[in-house]
Amino acid sequence: MKEINSLVVVGAQWGDEGKGKMTDYFAQKADVVVRFAGGDNAGHIINFNGQKHKVTIIPSGIFNPNVTSVIGNGCVVNLKNLVTELNTIKASGVELGKLLISDRAQLIMPYHILIDGAQEEARGARKIGTTKRGIGPTYQDKASRLGIRIADIEETNFKETFKEIFEYEMKFLKNMFNVESISFEETFAQLMNDYKVIKSFITDTGIFVERAIKEGKKVLFEGAQGALLDIDHGTYPYVTSSNTSANNASTGTGISHKLIKNTLGVVKAYSTRVGAGAFPTELVNNVGDGIRERGHEYGSNTKRPRRVGWIDLVALRHAIRTSGLDYLFITLLDVLSGMDEIMICERYILDNKEIDFMPPTSSKHEKCEAKYITMPGWKQDITSVKSFTELPINAQAYLNKIAELCEIEISGFSVGPDRLQTVIMKEIM
Repeated sequence: MKEINSLVVVGAQWGDEGKGKMTDYFAQKADVVVRFAGGDNAGHIINFNGQKHKVTIIPSGIFNPNVTSVIGNGCVVNLKNLVTELNTIKASGVELGKLLISDRAQLIMPYHILIDGAQEEARGARKIGTTKRGIGPTYQDKASRLGIRIADIEETNFKETFKEIFEYEMKFLKNMFNVESISFEETFAQLMNDYKVIKSFITDTGIFVERAIKEGKKVLFEGAQGALLDIDHGTYPYVTSSNTSANNASTGTGISHKLIKNTLGVVKAYSTRVGAGAFPTELVNNVGDGIRERGHEYGSNTKRPRRVGWIDLVALRHAIRTSGLDYLFITLLDVLSGMDEIMICERYILDNKEIDFMPPTSSKHEKCEAKYITMPGWKQDITSVKSFTELPINAQAYLNKIAELCEIEISGFSVGPDRLQTVIMKEIM
């Protein structure tokens, strides 16, 4: 076996950290880019050559014609949306790479979307802020052994099996939420039409990825959402329905963890969050509004304004531990330019006591107050900076303080959305 050259890139906050930019950046060096979790609720915006491109389920490596992009078994796939997205990026005129899809990936069905919306409405004041794209119910069915995998479509009795599951889901919707049935025949016909479009991409991607790594190829694993939205280690119940940490890169693709060399956590220079849940550093004031506008902090899929706050190192250290991160990459550092002071949350105060860990329950996390250290800001425009030493001294100090308090090396930072506004301090792939 040749030397392993693989890298996992995950968000180390609540998502929207700029993973798409970083996976796109590393994809220029990679041979294979693999998505290992989540569905089309995780939008990435990628900027290059003066154009803006959006992907939700297709890996960011698709924009490199020399890369094979892989949707792994840990993902959930809405075939209709996948086909639409594929057609959209083809129409952009950009030369695309090869796409492979795991035969073990679970399918998002129209009834999952109906269930998602109905469950969210039924929660009332306890809404979790789901995108209502059917992600959670699909993972529910996966765990309940009611899910449908892509490989099942080729089974001789698939239509009969699908109809049984479909009728069960319709009864559930009717009895629990009084939602009227949709047409089985129309649903089945749409599914089969979409399947024909992507059929040639289906394979056992675990075998493909393992072989690529053992052959010495550069393999990049692309996470979805953020480590703090992990179903096990995130801010439950305000989380997504899959394991979003770097540790799931092996399970979500069907390879050994021994084949993963480095893990990188992407972190904003501040914090954002979408939907409900504790957010001790949240800024509900003009400072937060200013960061939101400068950082264009609105959902790439939903257009919802994101909640904004100072960087939270308690939460970040939690993500570093639960994902086993080797390095951090700091994005949107330029958004903090022009500020007199910048705050860093080093610890929490809970029930008049200082703590340096995230409480296990949402109610306790909501009670936490941020204990800050204050860093001097900088006024200079840094969007053209090409190295760490070109940064203002105060910006250098800010990055160094994050690295010091988190006991982790920062491998680089970005000073704008374009590929060229990426500064690498240490090569890790």
